[in-house]
Amino acid sequence: QVQLVESGGGLVQAGGSLRLSCAASGRSASNNAMGWFRQAQGKEREFVASISWSGLIVYADSVKGRFTISKENAKNTVYLQMNSLKPEDTAVYYCAADRSVTMKTPGIWGQGTQVTVSS
Repeated sequence: QVQLVESGGGLVQAGGSLRLSCAASGRSASNNAMGWFRQAQGKEREFVASISWSGLIVYADSVKGRFTISKENAKNTVYLQMNSLKPEDTAVYYCAADRSVTMKTPGIWGQGTQVTVSS
């Protein structure tokens, strides 16, 4: 069973940056695509970005050019570098794992980390 542990959330002013980390552990952790979703208060959870085991990357339109997803295979860790943050990026960010980089049905989720962007 793969387990995901996120870190790196916090409070930042608009225009600032944060980097989230997601460490995967367990059997077959390196075989999954990994990605990030977010859920703002009162809204549905939405896809942010994902990266396949081979390095294929997908971004939501709302974060293209501002967020960068990357991975460090030796540590089974995925990162989300968030630049030019906006108040509308405020949400709980969840790491997820899926067999496909499209992340249509992630079967494994982290506990979430809060990101708050002040105006």
